[in-house]
Amino acid sequence: MSLRIVVCVKYVPDATGDRHFAEDLTTDRDAVDGLLSELDEYAVEQALQIADDADDAEITVLTVGPEDAKDALRKALSMGADKAVHVEDDDLHGTDALGTSLVLTKAIEHIGYDLVVCGMASTDGTMGVLPAILAERLGVPQVTLLSEVSVEDGVVKGRRDGDAATEQLEASLPAVVSVTDLSGEARYPSFKGIMAAKKKPVESLDLSDLGLEAEQVGLEGAWTTVDEAVQRPARTAGTIVKDEGEGGKQLAAFLAERKFV
Repeated sequence: MSLRIVVCVKYVPDATGDRHFAEDLTTDRDAVDGLLSELDEYAVEQALQIADDADDAEITVLTVGPEDAKDALRKALSMGADKAVHVEDDDLHGTDALGTSLVLTKAIEHIGYDLVVCGMASTDGTMGVLPAILAERLGVPQVTLLSEVSVEDGVVKGRRDGDAATEQLEASLPAVVSVTDLSGEARYPSFKGIMAAKKKPVESLDLSDLGLEAEQVGLEGAWTTVDEAVQRPARTAGTIVKDEGEGGKQLAAFLAERKFV
């Protein structure tokens, strides 16, 4: 039986762009170019490696987002994923992590899965909670923050590297895993892969397809909210300490005044 792998990916604002909030205090995604989250590229890479080692495997990449989020799916497809699912609905605007996890859960159940692979966090929200919430909603084990992962005989195994210790973890499939940026450099799409991605299927779903109501997601259904946002102040000129014999003392006094030492 084919190993069914679902990789959750996110279309995020380019971190090098000028990112800011819109009037409703949600991220203004129209004002900056977007791309596949770099941390999710590691998830795609590990899914591809697992599939390479399996006798038979199929990789579906899944995203929730606006029309432009298809660009993230195409990048993952060009890396080697087999097909994609895009959940797009105007009522999703402002959905928080809990709401997103609900939508992803319904979509994953719609697709069918043995293994769900996620990045360690998104590069815009950086909450890092989604894999654990997904596992809870799906009712399956979670093996998160892995720097090494493999699947054999219906069991997913992995290594989690901490500051003071390394853990070897495993769980029976179906399961949810997340991988870190130490799991291995993501491959670059080849020209052949880019061309092949244009012909791979991308299924589009909306909330009604997943049996969800508008009030369960979006700003109305969010459990978290941004109450206030203040623009970061412009960088000011630094303080120059001229060393005329007392530079060391002046520097020490400067640091002590600001409680750096």
